[in-house]
Amino acid sequence: MIVLGIETSCDETGIALYHTKYGLLSHTLYSQTEIHNEYGGVVPELASRDHIRRVIPLIKQALKEANICLKEVNAIAYTQGPGLAGALLVGACIGSALSFALEIPVLNIHHLEGHLLSPLLSTPSPTFPFVALLVSGGHTQLIKVNGIGEYVLLGETVDDAAGEAFDKTAKLLGLDYPGGRALAELAEQGQSGRFKLPRPMRYSGDFNFSFSGLKTAVSTLIKNHHITQQTGADIALAFQEAVIDILAEKSLSALMQNGLSQLVVAGGVGANIQLRKRLVRDTTSIGATVFFPEFEFCTDNGAMIAFAGAMRLQQQEINYQHSMSCFTVRARWDLEML
Repeated sequence: MIVLGIETSCDETGIALYHTKYGLLSHTLYSQTEIHNEYGGVVPELASRDHIRRVIPLIKQALKEANICLKEVNAIAYTQGPGLAGALLVGACIGSALSFALEIPVLNIHHLEGHLLSPLLSTPSPTFPFVALLVSGGHTQLIKVNGIGEYVLLGETVDDAAGEAFDKTAKLLGLDYPGGRALAELAEQGQSGRFKLPRPMRYSGDFNFSFSGLKTAVSTLIKNHHITQQTGADIALAFQEAVIDILAEKSLSALMQNGLSQLVVAGGVGANIQLRKRLVRDTTSIGATVFFPEFEFCTDNGAMIAFAGAMRLQQQEINYQHSMSCFTVRARWDLEML
């Protein structure tokens, strides 16, 4: 079966076609980075309008690249939430309309489930159960994944997400939005040990995170120092090292306490090279294995939604008449409610 995936939860329009036998057929993506860079963050109204402009051309492009026609699609999967309500509505409208016109099922997919399952698109891939570290601009969570739809939240951030802290710290250093990648690149020029930053909740005894205080500590450093290129790089490195320490230590603790040997990392921050190196080193030291999605699937994308839809489709029989009630979005949606 062929599933068309539609992702419009925030500032990327992602479309993909996934075949349950042959795998990923095609995927297309448009990022709104240039649109939002002027404002230093995502403007919801602009995001929604741009999704409207991009989604149909991207669907046509994905179909062309896969060399199939729309009538060959067997099901539609769209991101129902969480995300920006206006942006989500674009995907919901298009997905439901195509479902109605083609008389095929439509599946409403949880955005975070898409991220959690994205490493399964790669080879080698993890098997259930595993611990997942979900690190993005909006979420930082440790989740025990027992199977499709079987998710246990172990811990999460009590304030800023790791990706959000990266972007805010980058802005403090005068870097363009989105700042996570720019900060990581600047950190490569930094001298380790010059600045010492706190590791909030490092010894909290649970799997929760906090990054707001770390960002405040960076702000204080910047106020107290003349920021040259090298000083900025040293601060960026100190910040990145602090975040990686917290993420790595809590992830390994979650693995050991749950008696598991597979760690999955998903979300935009999962593309950070130094975080990947640290987690490979640390998991190897305890006889565990870490899995990452391909770099192109770390950020929001249609492939993860199409894949999650295909997994859901194989898991249960979906009735077309019942599926028409799926036209809704959830700006806030607890993953454990699935």
